[in-house]
Amino acid sequence: MKDLRMVIRELREDRDIKQKVIAEYLGVSQQTYSNYENGHREIPVWAVMKLSQFYKVSTDYLLGADTEYLGNTNLNAKYVGDITMHDVVYDIQNLSSKDRRDLLRYIKFLKNGEN
Repeated sequence: MKDLRMVIRELREDRDIKQKVIAEYLGVSQQTYSNYENGHREIPVWAVMKLSQFYKVSTDYLLGADTEYLGNTNLNAKYVGDITMHDVVYDIQNLSSKDRRDLLRYIKFLKNGEN
């Protein structure tokens, strides 16, 4: 399970946001925020609550109690290499029904292989 500092770092990096921007949103220095992400300073409860509002995720997700967050939902952001999530969804939509079902079965197969 990821700890809070890793979750907030990944959320920020997924969105290509600088630490300074988040620090300003929280009303702390960039150094203080950096210390949160690096584990050199405890993250106060009020900051967890504000970060959940900023990223539009639950505090449970930030704290590792809820793993239902799907990641970056910006369809135009780079997903893998130069491919965006929009490109992936578009390609899936252009598959035949049979191919979409096969793709879903393959995804389930990959997910089960990780366990």
